[in-house]
Amino acid sequence: MNTNNKQSIIEPKTLAGFMELLPSRQILFNRIVDEVRSSYESFGFLPLDTPALEYSSVLFAKAGDEVEKQVYRFTKGDTDMALRFDLTVPLAKYVAKNYHNLAFPFRRYQIGKVYRGERPQKGRFREFYQADIDIIGDGSLSILCDAEIPAIIATVFKKLGFNDFSILLSNRKILQGFLSDLGLKEKRAAISTVLDKLKKIGLEKTEIELQKLGIKQKDIAKILSFIVKGLYLKDQVIESLENMKGGEEFKQGVQELKTVVNGIRAFGVSDDNFDIDLTIVRGLDYYTGTVFETFLTGHEDIGSVCSGGRYDNLAGLYIDKKLPGIGISIGLTRLFDKLENDFKLDSSAHTDILVVSLDDDKSVVLKSATALREQGIKALAYLEDTKLKNKFKYAEKLQIPFIAIIGETERANGTVTLKNLVTGEQREQIAIDEAVRIVES
Repeated sequence: MNTNNKQSIIEPKTLAGFMELLPSRQILFNRIVDEVRSSYESFGFLPLDTPALEYSSVLFAKAGDEVEKQVYRFTKGDTDMALRFDLTVPLAKYVAKNYHNLAFPFRRYQIGKVYRGERPQKGRFREFYQADIDIIGDGSLSILCDAEIPAIIATVFKKLGFNDFSILLSNRKILQGFLSDLGLKEKRAAISTVLDKLKKIGLEKTEIELQKLGIKQKDIAKILSFIVKGLYLKDQVIESLENMKGGEEFKQGVQELKTVVNGIRAFGVSDDNFDIDLTIVRGLDYYTGTVFETFLTGHEDIGSVCSGGRYDNLAGLYIDKKLPGIGISIGLTRLFDKLENDFKLDSSAHTDILVVSLDDDKSVVLKSATALREQGIKALAYLEDTKLKNKFKYAEKLQIPFIAIIGETERANGTVTLKNLVTGEQREQIAIDEAVRIVES
C-alpha cells in the first residue's frame, strides 16, 4: 500500500481559551442563560443582538490602551475591523444609530459572545458569553437607576441558587475628585487602572506600580490610605466622606453614592448583600460614576462574577447628544466553568421520551413521536436499524427517562409499551394520551 497517497488526518483540537461543552453540560448552561434572561425581562428589559464584528474605529473610540492590546483586529480588503471585546460599546453605537426609533429610557439586555486576546488560563477565556443589561437615558438618567441595578443582580443570583453574595459599589467621581485635589488629574486614568488590580496584586505591588507612574511617595501614601479605608462600612464610610474637604467632583460623587445606597435599600436589597468598597474603580475608561463588582461568598477566589457601572459620555462618541447609561455584565462562561457543580438548577434530560420500533417499519415511530410532540412532550424518534438493547443504551447515555416501544401488536392497536428507565416500571399496550399523562406526572 502506498502510504504517500493516504490523506493525513487532521488532529481535532480547539483553540486555547475557547470552551466547548458536551450536550449534558450545554443543557445546564442553557438553563442558566434562561434564568438570567427571565430575570432581566421581569424588570422590563428588551432583547437586543449586535454584530460580533464592528469597524475598529467604532470599537476603539473609548476602549483604553489595556483593552486595545487584547482586541482581535484584522482587515478584509480595505475594511479595518475587530471582534467586539464587550457588549457595551456596540450598544452605544446601536443607540446612536437608532436614536429616533427608540423609546427612552431605553432598557435592553443582550446575551452573547465577546472576544479578548488574553493569556488563556483556568477560568479565563478568549471567547466567552456575557449577559448584559443597560439603561440609556436621553439627556439625563435618574441616579435611582443606579440603585435598581443591585436589585436586578440580587434577583439573578438568587434564581441561580446563590443567596450568599456581596455587591460592592463605589463612585468613580469620589476617587477622581480626590486625585484631582492632589494635583494628579492628568494621571487619573493610569492610576485607576492600577488601583483596579489592587485586590489581585496586593498593596505592596500596587505601591510599586504607582511609583512607576512617577507618583510622589507622599501622594501614594495618601491614595492608598484613602482607597482602603472605605471597605464594608456603608453609613460610616459615607459620613466620613461627607466630613472630608474636597472639590465639586468629589462632593458630587459622595452625594450620588449616598443616594444609591438609600435607593438600594428601597428596592428591598438586604444590607447583607451589598457594601461600599472604594477600591472598586473599574479599569475601562468610559465609566464616570457608580461602579459595581459582585462576589459570591465562599468563591471569592474566582473574582467578580458581575460588574459594571455608570457611563455618561459613551454614546456621545457617535452622536451629538448626551445619552447617559448604567449597566452591568455577568461573565457567564467563566461563572459556569468555575461553579458548574454549585448551580441549584434542574439539569435533567432535554428529551422526555425515545420512540423505537421492534422491526424495520419506522412509519408508526414517526407518527407516534409527532403525536407526542403535539401534546407538549419532547420526543425523539430512533430511526437506525440496530438491536433493542442498543436503543436502550442510547436512551440511557442521553439520560432520556422514558422509552416507547412499538412492535407488531402496538402497531395494530395504535398503542405503545412505555418503560420508565429510571424506576424500571413498564406499562404495556397503552394509548398515546396515557403515555403523555405518565411522562408529565
